[in-house]
Amino acid sequence: MNWLNNWFNDNFFDTDVVAHTNATAPAVNVKENEKAYVMEVAVPGLKKEQVHMNIGKDGFLNVAIGNKTENKDENKKEHYLRREFSYSSYQQSYQLPDNVDREKINAKVSDGVLEIEFPKVAPSAVKDNVKHIEVK
Repeated sequence: MNWLNNWFNDNFFDTDVVAHTNATAPAVNVKENEKAYVMEVAVPGLKKEQVHMNIGKDGFLNVAIGNKTENKDENKKEHYLRREFSYSSYQQSYQLPDNVDREKINAKVSDGVLEIEFPKVAPSAVKDNVKHIEVK
């Protein structure tokens, strides 16, 4: 039975007959400076309307990207119309550092990169998220 699985993997799915699905997540860079964290997400051809972000009740940043492209090739000689559809979506949740000012997070799409800036708050302004319980 193992040879059959190997044959299908090596010969059937590794041909031009069956299109491969790109199931990988976009590349993400995260950098930090003294004022902010900056996340860069590779999103070639993406429009800002295709990006949806929020901070959930759990405090995580949720990023959802949906992309639909249609390619049309028409051969006038044969009167043949060919369409290729490509749908891709990406969803990811990111835990935010405690020193991020969640009210001032901003994002923009430019030159195929989604850039999300997370401004830092002053160390004295970071709230203590630990609940202290008095033992009686």
